[in-house]
Amino acid sequence: MNQVSSEYQAVAKNIAFNVANKVLPMAKLPETLAQAYDGLFNELIEDRAGLFTRSWDALPASAQKLMPKAEFHGFYIANAWMQLSRVAQEIADSAENEEEMNNNEYDGVFGRLAEQSLKECLRKLKKARTERSMLNSFKQVMAP
Repeated sequence: MNQVSSEYQAVAKNIAFNVANKVLPMAKLPETLAQAYDGLFNELIEDRAGLFTRSWDALPASAQKLMPKAEFHGFYIANAWMQLSRVAQEIADSAENEEEMNNNEYDGVFGRLAEQSLKECLRKLKKARTERSMLNSFKQVMAP
């Protein structure tokens, strides 16, 4: 498990909120969804498996210089939240009832989605090195 400073965590949380709020009205989330978001945030900020840290460290320096690590971490967390929310809604919509939803196997879905989200975010950050419009999109979506 990677320890992050309270300042790092605050920056990541602020960025994650800003990004997610562009798609979902975060202040209006039902309590259960707000708790799910907090749980997701805590799990991904802790980075117990070290996937985020290893991925960040493997980035070219030119990509790392585009934004602070904490800001990128927040962007990744928001992206994972949005993907997870979309998939959860699809699962709920496709299930006939709650019992059917509970009987289906969804083990590992979260981990796969988080990893897929990280790969997508890394690809976008690398692309932002040469495409100013991509970097501007990052900045725009991360702003309050």
